[in-house]
Amino acid sequence: MLTPPAHGLAILLNAMIILVGVRFLVVPHAAAAAYGVPAKEDGDAAYLSVKGVRDLSYGILGLALLAFSDAHAAAWFMLIATIAPLSDTLVVLRNGGTRAVAFGIHFATAVVMLIDTALLFAV
Repeated sequence: MLTPPAHGLAILLNAMIILVGVRFLVVPHAAAAAYGVPAKEDGDAAYLSVKGVRDLSYGILGLALLAFSDAHAAAWFMLIATIAPLSDTLVVLRNGGTRAVAFGIHFATAVVMLIDTALLFAV
């Protein structure tokens, strides 16, 4: 009964993080501003690429687990991957970003991921 919503939400979350990763690789400064901590124009763009690759990799791995494994493996992945948006919340707060972005985007994402984790474990 919970399988379609659990998998659907997991697919949506993974697709969204893939898009975020691609955005960091294609338009890194705009992506950094949307993240909540704008990058300096003369800063090292390599760090923005690292963020893009990290997010892209997480999304692809999450989709692969959903496609080739069971819901419990995907749930464990989702639970562990929740560390990223929770850490992003702290990064934004510690680097001058707004509370609205920190909690409205990053922390909210972590909450949705935890809800999906519970749904996937319940499948």
